[in-house]
Amino acid sequence: MAPAPFAATTAPHIGGRRKLLTDQSKNSIAAAENYVPDVRHSRLGAEFYDPVKPADFPRLDLRFRNDRAAAEIGLEGLSNDEWLSHFGRFEALPDNLPTPLALRYHGHQFRVYNPDLGDGRGFLFAQMRDRSGRLMDLGTKGSGTTPWSRSGDGRLTLKGGVREVLATEMLEALGVNTSRSLSLIETGESLVRGDEPSPTRSSVLVRLNHSHVRIGTFQRFLFLEDHENLRRLLDYSIAEYWPDATGPADFLSRVVGAVARLGAQWFAAGFVHGVLNTDNITITGESFDYGPWRFLPVLDPNFTAAYFDHQGLYAFGRQPDALYWNLARLGECLIPLSDVSELQPVLETFPARFDEALSVVTLGRLGLKRAEGDPERDHRLVSLFYGALRQSKAGFERAFIDMTGGAMETRLSKSPLADLYTGDVWQAAIAALREREPVEGVREAVESSSFPAEPQTMLVEEVEEIWRGIAEDDDWTAFNSKIDAVRAYGRELGRTRPPKVKC
Repeated sequence: MAPAPFAATTAPHIGGRRKLLTDQSKNSIAAAENYVPDVRHSRLGAEFYDPVKPADFPRLDLRFRNDRAAAEIGLEGLSNDEWLSHFGRFEALPDNLPTPLALRYHGHQFRVYNPDLGDGRGFLFAQMRDRSGRLMDLGTKGSGTTPWSRSGDGRLTLKGGVREVLATEMLEALGVNTSRSLSLIETGESLVRGDEPSPTRSSVLVRLNHSHVRIGTFQRFLFLEDHENLRRLLDYSIAEYWPDATGPADFLSRVVGAVARLGAQWFAAGFVHGVLNTDNITITGESFDYGPWRFLPVLDPNFTAAYFDHQGLYAFGRQPDALYWNLARLGECLIPLSDVSELQPVLETFPARFDEALSVVTLGRLGLKRAEGDPERDHRLVSLFYGALRQSKAGFERAFIDMTGGAMETRLSKSPLADLYTGDVWQAAIAALREREPVEGVREAVESSSFPAEPQTMLVEEVEEIWRGIAEDDDWTAFNSKIDAVRAYGRELGRTRPPKVKC
């Protein structure tokens, strides 16, 4: 059977201007034309964060720098020494936050409310505009203890940092709205962890996000019954991230649409985040904070990433429901500023918007045009495709590559799964795919010699093999080669994607 479109029998109930830098002695950032610092979050007030000091690490070894992402915010010109100063010792960037800020928030963890959360091993380091004018955050992971660390050491294992870099690179290649790993630096400390061999190596990661405002950020002020700061947070979120929103209900609608689209992108990428707590869902619908993530080898709705998710709450097939539930918690936070009668109908649009987004994203990955004015026809095609993928146990990414452009016979016949595709399970799906017209230029791209004959994957076995070389021999060859291969894969897939469409 095809995995059903997202459906729930009942809805979850709601209970800057460019600054010219002239001091060339600061560093090479001063000469960067597109470095546009724009500190906004600190204007919210002291109830939103705690100024903190970064850890003083014994050693700084640069393991990964993402100049592609850095170029979007004017930081690609940094020397390696400057890079280490800013992203290892956390010396302030010019005209930016003078002191890092550990952000305050609450959240539901596996649907149990926790009022003791907050940035426990990270902080907001800087804010700036990207080339398109969006407000962007530089946030950290593993940068030291904060008032919210509780009993933790505020550190990140090197393996955890490596895994986050690999996750973000693969998701970006597959077209998922994800944070970007900007920097990974090994820090020379030995860490003890219960879920991997210890002592283990340490690192600090810097990520580039559109926002670090979480559903849990709103939940904190609702819990504290601080409606004044709740209103301030809403006004800030609308002004900086959803400027066309006309009020609380319209803001909720924008977030619902963005999160529905993210859930659909995860589905079409075969990605399991693993920990969909409310503090891990941002109001911009951007995937971030990668812990026990996995990519599917084959389509299995019950596939669970986290070993501690004993009930399968965040299994692959339950991710849409988890997002829906989390959005209901955001809706609750807006009740003091609006009314349930306005918010509940907006929340209940999520299932339909997820289904629409899944059709758009899946057809986009396959390079096929949508059926104008007939969304049900799109939905039937998508259901046939995922149904065949699930029943046949075909390799998830392999099937997408083989079917791009409409299940072209010349490609299917050369696939390692050629015999599988001739079976009854695939026949209806393949017939429907061949009836659909490819997006302009897709057929030529697929038939070109540069289009991948083999899929790039990021399965757990591959990640463990990459880590083994680092752990045993300090050999980063496989890590660097994988990133190069994934980026090349993303460039080729990008040639088959239609223009982005809002859902």
